[in-house]
Parts: sequence; structure tokens; C-alpha cells
Amino acid sequence: MVYQLFANGDYAAAKSTAPVTGRVAAVYSEIQNSRLHHVLPLPSVLRKPFMIVDGPASPAAGSPDEIAKLFPCLFGQPSAALVPADLGEFPSGQSLKVGVVLSGGQAPGGHNVISGIFDYLQEHCKGSTLYGFKGGPAGIMKCKYVVLTPEYIYPYRNQGGFDMICSGRDKIETPAQFKQAEETALKLDLDGLVVIGGDDSNTNACLLAENFRSKNMKTQVIGCPKTIDGDLKCKEVPASFGFDTACKIYAEMIGNVMVDARSTGKYYHFVRLMGRAASHITLECALQTHPNVTLVGEEVALKKQTLKSVTDYVVDVICKRAELGFNYGVILLPEGLIDFIPEVQQLIAELNEILANEVVDEAGLWKMKLKRQSLQLFEFLPPTIQEQLMLERDPHGNVQVAKIETEKMLIQMVETELEQRKERGAYKGQFKGQSHFFGYEGRCGLPSNFDAAYCYALGYASGALLQSGKTGLISSVGNLAAPVEEWTVGGTALTSLMDVERRHGKFKPVIKKAMVELEGAPFKKFASSREEWAINNRYISPGPIQFVGPIADKVNHTLLLEFGVEA
Repeated sequence: MVYQLFANGDYAAAKSTAPVTGRVAAVYSEIQNSRLHHVLPLPSVLRKPFMIVDGPASPAAGSPDEIAKLFPCLFGQPSAALVPADLGEFPSGQSLKVGVVLSGGQAPGGHNVISGIFDYLQEHCKGSTLYGFKGGPAGIMKCKYVVLTPEYIYPYRNQGGFDMICSGRDKIETPAQFKQAEETALKLDLDGLVVIGGDDSNTNACLLAENFRSKNMKTQVIGCPKTIDGDLKCKEVPASFGFDTACKIYAEMIGNVMVDARSTGKYYHFVRLMGRAASHITLECALQTHPNVTLVGEEVALKKQTLKSVTDYVVDVICKRAELGFNYGVILLPEGLIDFIPEVQQLIAELNEILANEVVDEAGLWKMKLKRQSLQLFEFLPPTIQEQLMLERDPHGNVQVAKIETEKMLIQMVETELEQRKERGAYKGQFKGQSHFFGYEGRCGLPSNFDAAYCYALGYASGALLQSGKTGLISSVGNLAAPVEEWTVGGTALTSLMDVERRHGKFKPVIKKAMVELEGAPFKKFASSREEWAINNRYISPGPIQFVGPIADKVNHTLLLEFGVEA
């Protein structure tokens, strides 16, 4: 069965004799099949005739003079809002040729963004064509694509993963690569391109939009906010898709190890969670599960904590629990924790400069370029961590923190400190550490009801923005703590999210990452309870994601608290 969206927002099943093609995994579980038939609601503004209203000229998140120079065609353009129009019916738009690309790591709901774009074009721009670029931005440069049809898209509706067209981490940044993108846009006669990605990918989307406009090309570019890390957001873009689903998946797993810890009574589970540059996932999972210790990177950075002080904080909790007879517990930390510690930040910054400008020799002479304090810290770290810090950077110039086993390093340091305290008679318990990294497990799960609807609205809005002639905007859906029909819809100027950072030894435009706000409601809620969670066993095991029932549409704690709603 193929489900088609009609103007009133309802789905109707239409029989199709065409075989289901595209998805390699032809065997679906009962829950996957049921999700195919899940009817997606739309915000009321998208279900009725609407018009686009422009806001005031937009600023930049930082370094406005530099951003204005880098984006002379786009800087200052207004954000846009969709508002109801006094029309009897939707105006019939001309057919469009639109491309869509998935960029960066996977996030639950990406397929629904594509479905939303497709449905909007089919309903409001009859005769339109949607091209899916295969394998990420490289698909644009190499002009590798598939024409998306109802039969092709159907097996992916409300399903996890990015395997409809697959993703990639390539960047379009050199003159030759921009030329390739231009050639693809001209060859396919593209009216628009939707880039579904995180902060780096949407920075790239803005660069593409600027390039196309500077060449007087008709191809418009719209971004969509994707990252499970939750660090692509602002007032107009309150959430990145995939965060809700990923946190619920991780929270289930954390709840399971909590039950295990309580059952055996002899293990401390150190759980490293996704979050390279921000601790949103760790904070949200703590609010859902109530672990004994949660290390929030942004707080570590503000307090200028050292590796020693972080270790002492964990050990203090372990010692207090031992006095109560508890030789077990659960400790959460973000994968980027090591990058939040000021002394390590300085070390990594120096290593980045060295790796960007010279070949590292086996004799270790490159170490002479490190400052004395950084060299001492580097030599202090376990050899495995040293090796992981020296790994090749990712395409965006970032340390591959997912490969740095911070939880194992912390276990080693805790063991050493506890042995020293035991010798002094300050600790009489028993310690056994178990390490976990919950990472890829959360990236491709079946999207929660929230992410399924949110992604569909983002895609639908992208189609509306393209039809309205907009470029250089990121699709934005707001008022997310309210029922779906009350969500607001618009587009936010990508340049308004930007600042400049030093990457690969050079200053480049980047979308400024949204960090955990220590004065924000989610962190304050956590901070008010963490002392009790540390000593007393207040564990919560949320269980798996629910798709039907009283909690099926429950939104994550972070979003509710940020909107002033008690979770």
C-alpha cells in the first residue's frame, strides 16, 4: 500500500501494483510494518492556505563584519514565517526540480524529512521531481542520484536510518568542488536543494547558497537541523531532529544497567554517551534515569576543573556510597568530556596546529613544539589515550572524540585514587568498573512519535520555503511543547547562526554550537536533585520507546523545561 497525503492533511491508502523497491531489507518486523501505516499530523498552518512573512534584517551569532564579508549575497537577509492566508484554497504552484542530500551522521527521522519534501511537492507543485543525491555531498559533486517516486519512498516512511539515499561526511569547500556542484545543479536544472545535516553541514549549505546566488543561478538552498547531539539549536530552531529518539534509546539502556548494578551490587558502570562538543544527551539521559554521577562538560569547563579534580569528585561519591554499603552505581559522561577540561583543551589546540602544519615523526621531535604544561599533561596520560589524541582529524578538523575511551581512562584514574585512599584508611569498599559507550545504537532507531512528526513538518516546510523562492534559510518548526497542530513554521537565516572559528589552522565560518546553558531550566532541574541521586538509589528505568498509549507522545525533559513546562 502507498499512502498519499491530501490537501486536508489526511492520508488515504492507494493501491499500487509497482513492487516495493529501494530498501535492501525487504523483511519487516510487525512494529516496522505498523510504523509504515502511522498517520503523521501536520501543524495547522501547513494544512491550510498560508503566506510567507519576512522578519527584520538578521544579525550574526558572532563576528558580524567577517560573516558579512564571507556572505555578501546572503548576510542580513530576514528570517521567514508561515502564517495563515485568507484564501479559499492553496495556490497551484509550478513544477519544481529539487535535490535532497543527507549529510553527516545518521539521526532518527531523516527519512521523514525527505517524505515531507516529497509530499509537499506532489501536493502543491504538481509534476515536480525530487532527486535524492546518494552518499552525501559527494553525490552532489559526482552527480550520483536517484529519482524519488512514491513507490521508492514508501518503505522508508517512519523508519530509522539514512539508507534511502545514504549519507556521507564529504564537504564542498574547494573551488573545484563548488564547480562540480554548479555543474550538477545545471545538468539537473535544479530549482532547489535541501541539505539535511548538522552545524557543519548547514554551514556548507549556506556556502552553497551564497555561491549559487553569486553566480546568478536559480538553485535555492534550504537546510534542515539534524544531529542527535542536540547542539544545533537557537530560539527559532528549538531542537535538532533525532535528539528525542536517541536520548530515549540511551535512557532505556542506562535503565537496564542500573537494574544490573542493583542486582549484582558490585559494579560501577561508567557510561560514555554521544556528544562531541556539548553535553545535551548526557544531561537529558540523567533527567530521565537519575544516575549517581553525571559529568556535564560545560560545568567542568566553567569551573576550570582538571583531570584530577574530576576524578576526585567521582571518588568522593563512591566513598560516601561505600559507607552506606553501596559498592555499585552508574556514572554518565559525554564523549567530549576530555575536550571540556581546560588543560586538555589547550593540549588539543596545540596538537591541532602541529597536525595541520607538519608530519608527526616517530622519534617524537614534534613534542618539542608543545608548551611545557601541555607536554607534561600529554606524558601523564595513558599511552592508549595519547594514541587516540593523535588520530587523524575528521573532515571538519575535529578530534575524533568517539575514539577516545574517556570512560576507561576515568576508571583507571578512579582505581588509582581509591587505592591511595584505602592505604590512608579513607575508603573501605570494593570497586569494580565496567565501561560502556552508547553511541551508534541511538542513531538509527525507529523515530519516536515526536521525531517522526517533527521531521515530517521540517521537510514539508522546506518544500514551502523553496516554492516561495527562499534560499540560505534553515527550516524551523517551533512551539514544540504544544500539540502538533499548534507548532509554528518558518525559516531562519543561516548566517544569523554563524561565527568564525579556527579550523585546520585557518579561520572559517561555522554555525555556532549551542552548549548546555548552566543557567537554563534543564541544568538547574538536574543540579537541584543530583546530590540526592548520588547517595540514594533513585534509579528510573524508562523502558523502550512507546508508539501508542499514554506516554507515546511524551516530549523529552530538555525541550519541555526549556519551554517552561514541567517534565
